[in-house]
Amino acid sequence: MLNVEISNSEIKLSNADISEPKFAINNESKKIYITAKEGNFLNQDEILLKDNVRFKSNEFSIETEKVIFNRNNQTAQSNTKSLFKSENTTISSDGFDIYDKGDKIVFYGKSFIILK
Repeated sequence: MLNVEISNSEIKLSNADISEPKFAINNESKKIYITAKEGNFLNQDEILLKDNVRFKSNEFSIETEKVIFNRNNQTAQSNTKSLFKSENTTISSDGFDIYDKGDKIVFYGKSFIILK
């Protein structure tokens, strides 16, 4: 007699268009690398990056959970809790905009800054 055991395995399929997306914002003086756990195309230029979204350059890093990244304009916008870190500064905010190819960052909502 053959003994066969059948188990119920759950296969979790994501609704993401991209798994572990990687992008960069480039300008003449620096590169900002962008990574996330997943992403969805909103239109030809915009991508919604979700889960463990990180921006990293030689000067700073930003961590958040959701960002709309525009590949054409090289901009990023988040309306979720964000943490900016650099050598002597930490900023906690309710969101941010990155524009001018990464040269300018504006923080929104309740924001706290710690200068060392």
